[in-house]
Amino acid sequence: MRNSKIAGVGHYVPDNVVSNKDLEKIMDTSDEWIRERTGIVERRYFEEGVDTTANMAAKAARKALQMAGLEPSDLDMIVFATLSPDYFFPGSGVLLQRELGIKEIPALDVRNQCSGFIYALSVADQFIKTGMYNNVLVVGSEIHSSGLDFSTRGRGVSVIFGDGAGAAVLTPSESNERGILSTHLHSDGEFAEELAVLDPGSNKKDRLTHEMIDSGSIYPHMNGNLVFKHAVTRFPEVIEEALNKNGYKPEDIDLLVPHQANLRITSFIQQKMGLPAEKVMSNIQKYGNTTAASVPIALSEAVEEGRVKEGDLICLAAFGSGFTWASALIRW
Repeated sequence: MRNSKIAGVGHYVPDNVVSNKDLEKIMDTSDEWIRERTGIVERRYFEEGVDTTANMAAKAARKALQMAGLEPSDLDMIVFATLSPDYFFPGSGVLLQRELGIKEIPALDVRNQCSGFIYALSVADQFIKTGMYNNVLVVGSEIHSSGLDFSTRGRGVSVIFGDGAGAAVLTPSESNERGILSTHLHSDGEFAEELAVLDPGSNKKDRLTHEMIDSGSIYPHMNGNLVFKHAVTRFPEVIEEALNKNGYKPEDIDLLVPHQANLRITSFIQQKMGLPAEKVMSNIQKYGNTTAASVPIALSEAVEEGRVKEGDLICLAAFGSGFTWASALIRW
């Protein structure tokens, strides 16, 4: 069975830079408070009429395609990860297909939040492994800023998130020892409501009411302490799982690219795995948490900065709402 490889990566973030100082003007928070708890200094917010979840994905995808030496018409499939689709339905996958000017190939939407890109990567990997498809576009794209509570009530969550998109093009690997070595996916629905947007939902006769708006249930809710506790357990577990599966140890990793959830979580993982700072990619300071887009944005930036070289052992890992968590081990 053949391996798949990442032949190209790309990312796009909106031009609108929003600093912690900017947020101080609209809610009771401070730059010091945000930095201390999250490590975030600034994030990007979309511009209405300019950026959409689908067209941001298209901009990232075009860069990934260029790096891979492919045209949109060469793609056999799209796998699109997002929790912030352009519409309730249809999914953003078909909108991306339209943006890229291609017709009739399958477009699959994945809803696994912060783990979404790695879940989507695993799906694409299986299609290539089985020989069903050759060139698969995997994207993560998010617009959070239009769905956040910017009152003081929502500050604990709203300061964390940002907007952006990242993409990867998967193609068959020439070598079974190169490319995506394995992916590992997990979930535990016991804590589903501890990191969630509960309304509007289809399980209520009135999907959206004034009461929902007034109560704040239309905005993200997060039990921060519980999420942190599970994240710092599951991240190392799923990284170790990938290493053990392939006969490697933490010191063999050339670069760890974790989901950019919180700088404190990333620092904990780094210490737990015994990795030096130069082996851990972190860009949450610039972009905040971009959910399904965070891993591909970070990977794309790492490649852009020359931190990923041919033959390197790269580990991707994520944890988020669901709870879901995942990892991928790649020989670049």
